[in-house]
Amino acid sequence: MKLKLDLHDFRVPDGKPFRISKAKTKVKSLYSDNAHYETLIAQFREEIDDLQQKMYAQDRQGLLLIFQAMDAAGKDSTIKHVMSGVNTQGVEVHSFKRPTSAELDHDFLWRTSRVLPQRGRIGIFNRSYYEEVLCCRVHPEIVTEIQRLPEKTTRNLDKLFADRLKDIRNLEAYCHRNGIRIVKFFLNVSKDEQKKRFLSRIDTPSKNWKFEEGDVKERGFWKEYMHAYEDAIQSTGTEECPWYVVPADDKKNMRLIVSAAILHEMQGMKLKYPELPPEQKAQLEVAKKLLLEEPAN
Repeated sequence: MKLKLDLHDFRVPDGKPFRISKAKTKVKSLYSDNAHYETLIAQFREEIDDLQQKMYAQDRQGLLLIFQAMDAAGKDSTIKHVMSGVNTQGVEVHSFKRPTSAELDHDFLWRTSRVLPQRGRIGIFNRSYYEEVLCCRVHPEIVTEIQRLPEKTTRNLDKLFADRLKDIRNLEAYCHRNGIRIVKFFLNVSKDEQKKRFLSRIDTPSKNWKFEEGDVKERGFWKEYMHAYEDAIQSTGTEECPWYVVPADDKKNMRLIVSAAILHEMQGMKLKYPELPPEQKAQLEVAKKLLLEEPAN
């Protein structure tokens, strides 16, 4: 893969100060034209698919990819373009919207924990349990009025969200110890670019369905969201379960960076087809001999 890219520019190091205001929303183009982009993304898909097949055959590790972003950053299209070439047998996508009444009757991690990927498979979360320290933090009335938590739990909201971040970090460490690697992406779109995309959704009839009145209202909480993202990324980014903060103003660039990061993380998992024991290899030879000795029809 010939792509001049240093993933350390986007990977948030564990324990190091992280300032979202210093994170880029746009970088120099990684592709020369559309044809070059299509060639690069196709190569990434092929390599990711090859590693996923090895993961499936090995059946000892799984991978969870989490995508978080402000509205219109391109989560859906990134998942579609990056993973479209991977065997659907080994990939499952879950999108998390407002919790249902049944989900609200459980702890905040329940609805995502029940669909964590199996070993041998890739799970993709389009939004995730991080909404509980992002949207809920920006709109604490969700916690105090909707989530039906014990009153003593909601008396100190700063402590509640700090505890939730600890719970998330512990969950991800637990998953890693049990063979599920978690890689998280924050697609970092600028406020100006989001405005352009919202206007495009309004002006293009085929995109009208994507736009909701609440999308514009949420822009009024931009600073609060950035603070919540900064704290979440700083608190839960580890060497084992890293965050990648990906410039999202150029969607093609974003997809290439995400693809490169996924490929890099999968290569680090040392995936390979299982080596059969001698007795099974002997059985294969017997089966091969029988097939070759079959009379022709």
